[in-house]
Amino acid sequence: MGTGGENATVRTNVPARLDRLPWSRWHLMIVIGLGTVWILDGLEVTIVGNLSGALAAPGSGLSITQSQVTGVAAALYVAGACTGALFFGWLTDRYGRKKLFIVTLALYLTATALTAFSFSAWWFFLFRFLTGVGIGGEYAAVNSAVDELIPSRYRGRIDIIINGTFWLGAGIGALLTVPLITGLPGNVGWRVAFGLGVVFGAVILLVRRNVPESPRWLFIHGGDREAERVVREIEDDVREETGERLDNPDKYLTIHQRRTIGFLEIGRTLFRRYPHRSAVGFALFVGQAFLYNAITFGFAQILQTFFDVPAGSTGWYFAVIALGNLLGPLLLAPLFDTVGRKVMISGTYVLSGLLLFGTALLFQAGTLNATTMTACWWIVLFFASAGASSAYLTVSEIFPMETRALAIAFFYAIGTAAGGISGPLLFSRLVGTGRVGDTALAFCVGATLMIIAGLVEAVLGVKAERKSLEEIAEPLTSEAEEQSGTALRR
Repeated sequence: MGTGGENATVRTNVPARLDRLPWSRWHLMIVIGLGTVWILDGLEVTIVGNLSGALAAPGSGLSITQSQVTGVAAALYVAGACTGALFFGWLTDRYGRKKLFIVTLALYLTATALTAFSFSAWWFFLFRFLTGVGIGGEYAAVNSAVDELIPSRYRGRIDIIINGTFWLGAGIGALLTVPLITGLPGNVGWRVAFGLGVVFGAVILLVRRNVPESPRWLFIHGGDREAERVVREIEDDVREETGERLDNPDKYLTIHQRRTIGFLEIGRTLFRRYPHRSAVGFALFVGQAFLYNAITFGFAQILQTFFDVPAGSTGWYFAVIALGNLLGPLLLAPLFDTVGRKVMISGTYVLSGLLLFGTALLFQAGTLNATTMTACWWIVLFFASAGASSAYLTVSEIFPMETRALAIAFFYAIGTAAGGISGPLLFSRLVGTGRVGDTALAFCVGATLMIIAGLVEAVLGVKAERKSLEEIAEPLTSEAEEQSGTALRR
């Protein structure tokens, strides 16, 4: 390596050294320290959906309606997530992954704790928004850090499994709501639910302190000596555990270090250099955002409105569909590294959309009850969950290193704003009419968006499986990029 610093030129094989590592306990620590926050997110989001009836009930301590919980509060949560993703995504690329994934988790936990002390609807709305700000920042900081630390041959499956563990938290949250609603006073149970999420998050924060800064981020931003130290420590840990001899790979990058990358350059990179990749990112995020932020998180309202399921029992049904959402990424994830990204991403999106159309037809015909509706959703979401997780993987790996966190933030924010803010508002209004046809229409909208996204991926997607991040998209500051401009532009 060179001497480092502002505008210095360094030659490094840090990416190749990270990618050639065998799987070890160190990598598992990364997964636990960073990835388990999705369990927390699933726990907290699902609790809100399943507590919507209890929050609106007399004696809850809040003057709020169920439609406000599943509509206004859900939309504000997503709006906060979009805001947080953009703001913290920019800071993550500028100041590093580690600083920001500590800050965003702390904000998330603080806002969740204050939600438990809500005494009026406006307070509840405010801290749902701020909770969203924290989780939006998490998506950018954590996904970029995970992909930069996990070896390339494992990156696809690990990223998809991590994002899929959201549904482990969702299942736990759904089951927790049953005793909390039925066994505690109406103004206490929902507050305890939020408090339990804070306790779990505090444990994650303690583990996360041991996660290092991304060496890939360090060597680009003037920290090449620190990057070398971090990689040597990782290699020492892996050697000690596995006993394997680690060869020094002869695969180097020459980097012209820069402290910051301007917004204009990032914009040119996303839309001028990689317009097809940007179209893929937008399509994938819009499809999954509408499906999950509207239809899935409004499932409790469907059960209560059309099948007369008591508010205290919706958690059982949601736990079942959460299991489908969890098993999809767990079982299908290895195929994203073997069969390939394009086939698996397009396949899971299109298939889940077709299955959702079938569910809408059965619902419209009046042939479903609460149990069979849940079974249909289980099958749809088994495939949809793996596809939705792959959206984060896709935008994290197909753009250059310097834009990674902001790219995740941008497509999450734009796609989620299109599908995740309008979706809950539209869906809660359609379900609130009590007419079967209106709800079936919402299903069809979600199905159409998923199928369109799958087709866009099939045509424009990138074959990124088992490739280094720098091979998929060369860093903007690399010498090869500046001299030849040969990086793939799609």
